[in-house]
Amino acid sequence: MNFNNNKAIYEQMADRLCDEIIAGTYKADDRIPSVREYAVMLEVNTNTAVKAYELLAREEIIYNKRGLGYFVSPDAKKNILSQRKKEFMHDMLPELFRQMRLLDIEIEEVVKEYERGKETE
Repeated sequence: MNFNNNKAIYEQMADRLCDEIIAGTYKADDRIPSVREYAVMLEVNTNTAVKAYELLAREEIIYNKRGLGYFVSPDAKKNILSQRKKEFMHDMLPELFRQMRLLDIEIEEVVKEYERGKETE
């Protein structure tokens, strides 16, 4: 995995696991890779993976069954989508609107591009 400098590595790992849950790679109550497996897969220190899993457990995205490993929480996908929508609306959208004003881009132009993008999916 290629990491960037704008976020801690463990947070990027947690985001990746959330992406995989949203994409359906892991569904509710599915077992996810162990901390060690995930660390090896992403070529990071095990302690970094532990921090990512602890973060996701605190956010109730995953839960631990002693001796069996970590599993996806029943409402994980719904919670991730809700959280990400809030972040988008409060963090990303205002910056997008600011850029649109600076570049004199009308909302109709954005809607056209959005519709064109949906056609190519």
